[in-house]
Amino acid sequence: QVQLVESGGGLVQAGGSLRLSCTTSGRTFTTYAMGWFRQAPGKEREFVAAISRSGVPTYYADSVRGRFTISRDNAKNTVYLQMRSLKAEDTAVYYCAITGWATDLREASRYDYWGQGTQVTVSS
Repeated sequence: QVQLVESGGGLVQAGGSLRLSCTTSGRTFTTYAMGWFRQAPGKEREFVAAISRSGVPTYYADSVRGRFTISRDNAKNTVYLQMRSLKAEDTAVYYCAITGWATDLREASRYDYWGQGTQVTVSS
């Protein structure tokens, strides 16, 4: 059984930064691509960023490109989402997910296991 545990969420002012972490266990981390998704109240879950098994390439939603950076540390079985220049519209529950697929990483249906989510609130 794969477990994913997110951390690093919180309350931040607009323009600020946060770094989310997601640590996995139960599978060989390096054989899986990882993704971050988010869900705001009353909205559907949406893709944020994804990273391939090796760390290259990476993928971003247009709304976060240039502000967010996804990275992974395979030695620590951890994927990160560095978020900068945060906006009120970034407020959401952020989820990490793991997939054995190497393509279509923007699609939530590709992911096999999900974390419990971490709340990010950006005050304007």
